Amino acid sequence: METLLVHNKNDSIFRKTDHSLPKALLAISAQLQTIPSLKRIIVRVVVRGGVPTTSAKDIMQELGWEELGHLYVGIPGFFEAFFKDVPGLRQAAQAVLDKCKEGESPLFMVESGWQGWPSGAKEKEVLSWFATLTERLVDLAGEHRPESRVQRRPLARPHQPLQGSTADRKLDIGFVADPNAGTESKCGWSQSVIPGELKSNPPADKASKAWLDLSRYAREVLAAQDSRRFVLGFTLCGSFMRLWEFDRLGGIASEQFDINEEGLQFVSAVLGFLWMNDEQLGFDPSIITVGDKRYIEIERGNGKERFVIDRVIKRVPCVAGRATTCWKVYQEDDPGTPPVVKDSWQYPEREQEGELLREATEKRVKNVARYFHHETVRVGGQDDDIRANVRKGLDITKATNYKPEKQMPPPSTTGRRASRKDGSSSIAGRKRSSSCTRMALPPSKRTCSSSPVKRAVSNRAIYKASSQISLLAAFEQCIEGYESLHTRAGKLQRDISLNNLLMNDDDENPSWPAFLIDLDLAIKEQRENSSGACGKTGTRAFMAIGVLLDDEQHSFMHDLESFFWVLFWICIHYDGPSGGRVVPQFEKWNYIDTEELAKLKKGEVEGSESKAVLRYEGNPSGSTG
Repeated sequence: METLLVHNKNDSIFRKTDHSLPKALLAISAQLQTIPSLKRIIVRVVVRGGVPTTSAKDIMQELGWEELGHLYVGIPGFFEAFFKDVPGLRQAAQAVLDKCKEGESPLFMVESGWQGWPSGAKEKEVLSWFATLTERLVDLAGEHRPESRVQRRPLARPHQPLQGSTADRKLDIGFVADPNAGTESKCGWSQSVIPGELKSNPPADKASKAWLDLSRYAREVLAAQDSRRFVLGFTLCGSFMRLWEFDRLGGIASEQFDINEEGLQFVSAVLGFLWMNDEQLGFDPSIITVGDKRYIEIERGNGKERFVIDRVIKRVPCVAGRATTCWKVYQEDDPGTPPVVKDSWQYPEREQEGELLREATEKRVKNVARYFHHETVRVGGQDDDIRANVRKGLDITKATNYKPEKQMPPPSTTGRRASRKDGSSSIAGRKRSSSCTRMALPPSKRTCSSSPVKRAVSNRAIYKASSQISLLAAFEQCIEGYESLHTRAGKLQRDISLNNLLMNDDDENPSWPAFLIDLDLAIKEQRENSSGACGKTGTRAFMAIGVLLDDEQHSFMHDLESFFWVLFWICIHYDGPSGGRVVPQFEKWNYIDTEELAKLKKGEVEGSESKAVLRYEGNPSGSTG
């Protein structure tokens, strides 16, 4: 540290860093030998601004609003925007309601509403009533859509967690993609297409109750279904219903209506949920399904190239945010060199990651993912963005609970999806741009990028290294990659974090032995002041103290400090490639106020708190990776 403070020139600092790194890292590892072996495999729950943790239940309340985004309700025109394109819905709903009014014991009466509506609207009784009525409405609507086979059914699971949840999350009621679903069906979040939340009383129709619960259901759906752009849902508080849409900016909802007074609106909503096609429900039409295979097509050169999706590598579980998804894919005509496809959302004012990678590759930057291709994802003949495409141009300023942001400039509301990019030690995928920790809203434009990686499965995060030596070697090479990116391309990566440092153990893999990924937050160093990027940028637990305090312009020194915090985190939390643990005092680094985190980090580098941790956790018989 003294060397770094004395020298001013960047190349001198990098030389000193490279020279002192192996000894410094080995010294830290030796000191941490007293930490006991780790027996528990860590459960990774990645949240916006966070790192792996097993305490999802304990910290969900802390993380809730930041990762769920802004919720706006009472937006005029919501139903028309999302339901108008369902063929024949208006006529069928009116005909079904008319039938419900017929007979000596009609299902619906204008004076009293729906027959059998449970007094007091108790949850169990409402669940049974809703499921039974939905089936009846489907039967009555059959003659209006005889050619249409119902592909989903309502399912109530208020007391049994659904499979595939990041936490033990139960679903009050919803529609699942199983036409034969029944009370005993074992459906998971991967089959839940329209989540619903029931509350027994109308006052629960507020942010801290029904809205938050439904937002968490939407989060589970988005996490489990890698081809979802957005999720539709509903809340029913007493007899008052709202229709919802959740995307990477948060959630928006319709005006509240009483199902016992507005029977046509209720019937239209139920039939609409049952009859919508996949694209109307929020599934990505740019992911093509043929038989049991899924494809992504890119336009490169003079034609189209098709990539077959092999498996999901990463899907960040969140509502609001970049929502990065990475797939391992292979080209139909070249299955031996599979790229990794990255899909994420971005602010349109930010430079696309694909362009940054292209420039880095052209300047022969080493130990950084290499460029292959990128493009902006298009849906419906236009760039895929939140405001125009997903939200159909609905105006959140008309929401009944809208309050203008006064303390920060409004982020773009026309965000779009970024393109795919490819490269060796690289990633092929569709990406959405990053967001700063201070920003009020997450990114909104989708991009996609890709880069070819032979046997990409051999690339893994450096904390999974098989030995201390391989960990330190990979760590050093990642620092060399950062130096190359900075000196040759003039770029600041600005998100040195646990999952952005990868290594390659396969001698036959042409990838770099270790390399940096993710230039979502990267900028050209000389353009930082005019980039529109805020100061507090990166993954919270690894951000430099000066960045957390927001009193210094982000420089390469802050990124070097982030390398230290990554190593610190690995030494505290991991024991070799398969072991990991939760250390409660560090879990709050994922979500506490940035100024408070800066104070904690200052304490660590001053030494007293680190020594206390080692004395508390210490065990001479233990070992660490």
